[in-house]
Amino acid sequence: MQSLRLAIPLAIGLIATSPLAAQSPPVSRTDVARILSTLADDSMQGRLTGTPGADRAAAFVAAEMARIGLLALGDSGYFQRVALESVTLPPRAGATPGARPRTRLLLLNSLTDLDTVPPDARRHGQNVLGEIEGSDPILKHEVVLVDAHYDHLGIGTPVNGDSIYNGADDDASGVTTVLEIARAIAAGPRPKRTIIFAAMTGEEVGLLGTRWYIAHPAVPIASMAANLEIEMIGRPDSLAGGPGKAWLTGYERSTLGDELKSHGIPIVPDPRPDQHFFERSDNIAFARAGVPAHTLSSFGLHADYHRPSDDFAHVDLDHMTAVIGAAVAAVRLMADGPRPEWHAGGRPSE
Repeated sequence: MQSLRLAIPLAIGLIATSPLAAQSPPVSRTDVARILSTLADDSMQGRLTGTPGADRAAAFVAAEMARIGLLALGDSGYFQRVALESVTLPPRAGATPGARPRTRLLLLNSLTDLDTVPPDARRHGQNVLGEIEGSDPILKHEVVLVDAHYDHLGIGTPVNGDSIYNGADDDASGVTTVLEIARAIAAGPRPKRTIIFAAMTGEEVGLLGTRWYIAHPAVPIASMAANLEIEMIGRPDSLAGGPGKAWLTGYERSTLGDELKSHGIPIVPDPRPDQHFFERSDNIAFARAGVPAHTLSSFGLHADYHRPSDDFAHVDLDHMTAVIGAAVAAVRLMADGPRPEWHAGGRPSE
């Protein structure tokens, strides 16, 4: 067991020797635990899109962005309002007699479209957006988007007496990572490119927040140099190399994978391409829009996925802190290094 304990400090040490990571202070395990435990707390009620629990999570993320010193980039401070409609669907075919009707959230085209929806069907979501403006007079007009989704499944069918689907790994771990990357980079020299940090809503119910952002971007999509989505880094994955290591979806699709390898950043190719993770998170919407977009993860197909047991107690904080350190170096590379480009055939079709 001692070799596993040594693996995390070793990984952190390797990252710390990189000139990219040396520009930022070390990631604080204390901050990682504080943010993750708050987002995954029962008081957030599973962060289902359009519920008070999700609103509380968004407010917490916005407060952290303000604490870090990010520039507010939403249409209402840090919040980018998302217009939604709740529609009622009949019970699924084969449902038990007396089953309740289902509800579904639909994405509207604009905020003014809410006026066409019955008041009791109007729902508001929000993305949370903050920015560090680039320092280079030319490259600052190119944008790197670093994002994760803060929504989860809310309150659902009890499992072993627990009905709150906390989503600690999926994806409070990703939102924590976005904030900690922002904190680390804000404490160092300003990046050359502009970096937007975003916590998106509605991923679990159809990429609603990301689809809204693409239709109503804070900056033109054409100015985006790259996108790094962060999804489920709360536990080690043995196929990625164990504690302190993470993988990147679509590693071979763009030059970003080549750059990570050449700089010795401990992020490896997705070891499970048969799971199609490249297409299963918010990054795919940006990739189809032409932006080199990838997801960073260490999801090892653990059995707590989409269950109430995906909670704070099951997160490996040492592993997660080490992966965030690697992510800081990766984002610094994306902001200051060569602009990522698709390899031939790497861009997905729209």
